[in-house]
Amino acid sequence: MIGLMSGTSLDGVDAALVDFDARGRPTLAGQIHHDYPAELAAQLRTIDGDSPLRTVLMLDAWLAGFYASAVEALRSATGTARQDIDGIALHGQTLWHAPGASPPVTCQIGDPSRLAETTGIPVIADFRQRDLAAGGEGAPLAPLFHAALFGCDHRRCVVNIGGVANISVLDAGGQPLSGFDAGPGNTLMDAWARRHLDLPFDRDGRWAASGMVDTPFLERLLADPYFRRPPPKSIDIRTFDLAWLEKHSGAPQRPADIQATLLALTAVSIVDAIDEWGKAPEDVVITGGGALNTELRRAIAARLTPRPLLTGEDEGIPATLVEATGFAWLGRATLRGDRLDLRSITGARRPVILGGVYPA
Repeated sequence: MIGLMSGTSLDGVDAALVDFDARGRPTLAGQIHHDYPAELAAQLRTIDGDSPLRTVLMLDAWLAGFYASAVEALRSATGTARQDIDGIALHGQTLWHAPGASPPVTCQIGDPSRLAETTGIPVIADFRQRDLAAGGEGAPLAPLFHAALFGCDHRRCVVNIGGVANISVLDAGGQPLSGFDAGPGNTLMDAWARRHLDLPFDRDGRWAASGMVDTPFLERLLADPYFRRPPPKSIDIRTFDLAWLEKHSGAPQRPADIQATLLALTAVSIVDAIDEWGKAPEDVVITGGGALNTELRRAIAARLTPRPLLTGEDEGIPATLVEATGFAWLGRATLRGDRLDLRSITGARRPVILGGVYPA
């Protein structure tokens, strides 16, 4: 099974070739990351609710071709024949996520029909839409996979930091108790780095480390009502963006100080959410692109003390590939006809088979 994950960081796609044993335990057999071309990334960042339908549909088709090239590159790198791949589990690129709208909506693009036709491999897609239709938030979907991969004999939280930070709460024995979006992950830090450094992100958090956290400004940011809302809850990539940031007065004058404060916002909101709703975990596992940010990891670890902060690598899988592997796991469940129970995570009314299958 191939899992394709394009996250809220809007940096590209992670493609993971995953084998499963009889118990459904995954083994990573190959992986690649394809960066979005600069023009594609720029267009995706400008999409909002007022964007022309033509633009959205063109991006939908463009992404399908981009994903197909990633699949072919992964097949070539691993020497895997088409007939040996059960399916492609496609997350798609989220453009809009509004579970609180009337009616609730979520939109991930990357035309699965076109992808199936181009690759000659069945595609499983529309995972979030089915959960939303069943009364859930549509996100996060990772906690069930986190339970299968990281479950152990004690209570644990798993934090995935992409553009958004989400948390899975696992009970002893690996049962998922809940899962929710904690708040901003990399999105604000990345946007600020693009604006002031003309770089896609602040590598290792070095720029943030050169600044000083403005505690009063941080407290005003943390006063946003979302942080106090109990789960289930999820956010759109634009819930916490530069427009949101600029609504708060009294920002530091130095851009580096704002970056330091944004890093602290991510760290504090994550650990506060764990303390409030994590049900006293003995340890925490960090995954996603944010796990590569040295300063962010250090800030989270310091606030978690004495609880240890582990990484995906500590548990046998690269931190940046957990989500792509997780969607391969979800795709396998769909092909098997497994009804997944997300009631305690997304608030869905009942267990459902997530996603739809687009035959080759």
